Amino acid sequence: MNGISRPHIVLRATDLRKSFAPNRLVCRHTSLEVAAGEIVVILGESGSGKSTLLRCLGGQLEPDAGVVEIQNESGVLQAIWALQEEERVRLLRSDVGFFQQRPQDGLRMNVTAGANIAESLALLGLREFTTMRQSANDWLESVEIDADRIDDLPGSFSGGMQQRLQLARSLVKRPKLLLMDEPTGGLDVSVQAKILDLLRKLVRNLKVAVLLVTHDLGVARMLADRIIVLKSGAIVEEGIADQILDDPHHPYTQLLVSSVLRA
Repeated sequence: MNGISRPHIVLRATDLRKSFAPNRLVCRHTSLEVAAGEIVVILGESGSGKSTLLRCLGGQLEPDAGVVEIQNESGVLQAIWALQEEERVRLLRSDVGFFQQRPQDGLRMNVTAGANIAESLALLGLREFTTMRQSANDWLESVEIDADRIDDLPGSFSGGMQQRLQLARSLVKRPKLLLMDEPTGGLDVSVQAKILDLLRKLVRNLKVAVLLVTHDLGVARMLADRIIVLKSGAIVEEGIADQILDDPHHPYTQLLVSSVLRA
């Protein structure tokens, strides 16, 4: 986009449109790309269409028009809404992780921490118990959860630990793309910083393409390589994170950055 060519595109959306009523267009001719190892943040106030766009990109909500392409395991971009449902589910299950704002929506709260991680591996066909448990143990440690908690239920964890567990569950299958919806919502500032620092390290190491939606400027500043600003379902500005945050051009972005708008 903007004439910049980025290699190894993992996600491409072209001219997406979505409405829920004749006069409620929530996604307006939206086009974007995310490359491997890149963190792109979609920034906008509540009601700007961020979550709807994310659901269209993640295969949870079919757009009215436009194309969503995701790189498959062979490295080829596939138009997900042109696939048969079984093929689409298989692609999304193996190559896309989805990180929910509420950890209760992204975790199985009635099974143990270890089982939450192992279930992601089972979806990929892994069945050997010892291997799955060792992988779960390793991933708990990688997200800074004591491995002794492997048999504890997520409900016994703090909010920050639940988000760490959700991160492990999302990344254990080593997806090409991670979609994130307000990943630090409801957490206090010190916990947010630790989660974001951990996230940044993990996605860099794994070369995952990340698309994250938020209204939080602090999250955008800490994580983003690029920022896309969304207003009423339309992209009004996009560019390198420092440029958007330090020298915004569009009046709406200027209001966001000056914190005049509130979520």
